[in-house]
Amino acid sequence: MNKTILVVDDEIGIRQSLQRILEKEGYHVLTASNGEEAFKVIRQNHIDLVVSDIRMAGMDGLELLKVSKSVSPCIEFIMITGFASVDTALDSMKEGAYDYLTKPFKKADILKAVDKAIEKQTLEMNNIYLKERLEELESGPLIESASPKMRKVVDLVKQVAPSEATVLILGESGTGKEVIADRIHNLSPRKDREMIKVNCAAIPETLIESELFGYEKGAFTGAASRREGRFEAADKSTIFLDEIGEIPPAVQIKLLRVLQEGTFERLGSNKSLRVDTRIIAATNKNLAEQVKQGRFREDLYWRLNVINIGLPLLKERKEDIPALLQHFLNRFTKKNSKTIKGITSHSLEILMNYDWPGNVRELENVVERCVVLDRDGTIAEDDLPPEIVQTSSSAVELFTVELGTPLDEIEKKLMEKTLQHTKGDKTLASKLLGVSTRTLYRKIDKKEE
Repeated sequence: MNKTILVVDDEIGIRQSLQRILEKEGYHVLTASNGEEAFKVIRQNHIDLVVSDIRMAGMDGLELLKVSKSVSPCIEFIMITGFASVDTALDSMKEGAYDYLTKPFKKADILKAVDKAIEKQTLEMNNIYLKERLEELESGPLIESASPKMRKVVDLVKQVAPSEATVLILGESGTGKEVIADRIHNLSPRKDREMIKVNCAAIPETLIESELFGYEKGAFTGAASRREGRFEAADKSTIFLDEIGEIPPAVQIKLLRVLQEGTFERLGSNKSLRVDTRIIAATNKNLAEQVKQGRFREDLYWRLNVINIGLPLLKERKEDIPALLQHFLNRFTKKNSKTIKGITSHSLEILMNYDWPGNVRELENVVERCVVLDRDGTIAEDDLPPEIVQTSSSAVELFTVELGTPLDEIEKKLMEKTLQHTKGDKTLASKLLGVSTRTLYRKIDKKEE
């Protein structure tokens, strides 16, 4: 369950009894003998639910409830007392307690109250999550596209999202693999539950098995209590395994079993657990080549590669740069409380000519930098990173002329090619040619006479 409950009572017998009852149900239980000690535990740990006596020396249960709610509004409280009265019950409920039990209480009563309090908290947290996801979707990553290659990706996403098929997303870093995984999940029947995301490359090889599949108390040094893994958290939802190519061989075998049978064991346990989880994996590696080299299991590769979605590089979908620019400008101007009127045509030309080795993520970073550093409300060349300006400016189209061609003809051809490159922007063309705008106009007029 991976929920943590704090039991607070000045009677050690009650604390120990409640701890045994709740731990048998799979809860992680901490204890405290008074209000001051309990508040210290709450400030140092993530606590989901507090079961607290009301009458205690020093800080009593109602005071603990008030101060705890002030620092952790989502924490739930169940109050217990041997001196029941309507007033204390009303006071505790008024301060936000979920329930109120009178000593002595039955095991079934406390378990029922705890389960319902946890259920209430889970529903509230889900509502918060769904509200946040809705806001993200309204201003979230842009994948609708003017590029034929990207439109094929978008169409494929819409086709596979409603299914239960495993999806393998391939693409270089920064091409938007996580964006595509988000869209698949948000268009699927599992969208009401949070998608669990795991960056396999960011987890040490020695920890990835316990991170994915969880562990039992005592499974290894430091395993002080049972912990559920990411697959359990993703039950009835989707799990996104980013950088799947980094998973070590021993864990690949366990992952293959999840794909084949939907079962696994926590570390330190022989009990098989069943989960209903859809898997979306992603990698910037050539998994087929990894299979040939013996670094990735062939049977796992084919289990993952049911639906294959390959993402184009940003330089292969430059038609999308203006829309992506506007999308990121909207996001970062709002985030930084700034007003940006737009981007100069010359700056846009520079960005269109750049090859974007870091793909969409690099473009996103550049836009954020421009918004943060901008002073006059317009993104100009001076706002762009110097390396992009320099690289892009050197990407002007080359042309050849035959030896002996008159200088007038060479000059004419150079001006024509430059104007083609700038799409008729004479100001930009004059800068590229190293002449004043007046000189360029005069030469054009002369050639047209």
